[in-house]
Amino acid sequence: MLSEWLRQQAEELEIVLEPTALVQLNRYRSLLQEWNQSLNLTSITDVAEIYELHFLDSLSACSAVDMSEVCSLIDVGSGAGFPGLVLAIVFPSIKVTLLESIKKKARFLQAVVDDLALSERVQVVCERAEVLGQQHIYREQYDVVVARAVARLAVLAEYCLPLVRLGGCFVAQKGPQVEEEVGEAAHCIAVLGGGEVRTWSWSLPSGASRTLVRVNKQKRTPMVYPRRAGVPAKRPLL
Repeated sequence: MLSEWLRQQAEELEIVLEPTALVQLNRYRSLLQEWNQSLNLTSITDVAEIYELHFLDSLSACSAVDMSEVCSLIDVGSGAGFPGLVLAIVFPSIKVTLLESIKKKARFLQAVVDDLALSERVQVVCERAEVLGQQHIYREQYDVVVARAVARLAVLAEYCLPLVRLGGCFVAQKGPQVEEEVGEAAHCIAVLGGGEVRTWSWSLPSGASRTLVRVNKQKRTPMVYPRRAGVPAKRPLL
């Protein structure tokens, strides 16, 4: 049974998956497959692959962050909810914001949040990261900012670091080859208030390799960042 398989895999990451979380993840999977027929939310449609390449992969963020110490988290470019919605389900003590600029995806996220009765602690925001990062109710408010497969690290840092509180961190879930991106982003990270950068390598049971990049926030981000929508991607801070 896939729920039991996921529970065992999570144990290797030192994560305890409660029965309620397993039930909610299975319901989430069902909704993803249902909505995907019309919205094309993901190319991964096989049930076993959803459990491995979406659910377990999302939990890999715990290799870089002790989620038991996290109170607030925002997932930038959440898409169909990975990793943010998975983390919200597995760690019910965390208040989570799912940031997604594409309306149809945000609509799906809200449907899952409503279906699973998570609305008291999970918020869906349909907006661009550049806009949210300049709003005082979101700017430098989060313990952890996560992002999976959104952009190159130099661009992603400008989306994410303005949202991280002092002493918090930003975690990017990347593919196996990130050394060039980390070097390329060094200046950008420093300008935006980032400090130490650490990486972790991790492999899924199927053999796919991942790298987690954690950037700690040591200084406030200058108010000029993030720049207006579209600029970070066009003119990265290199």
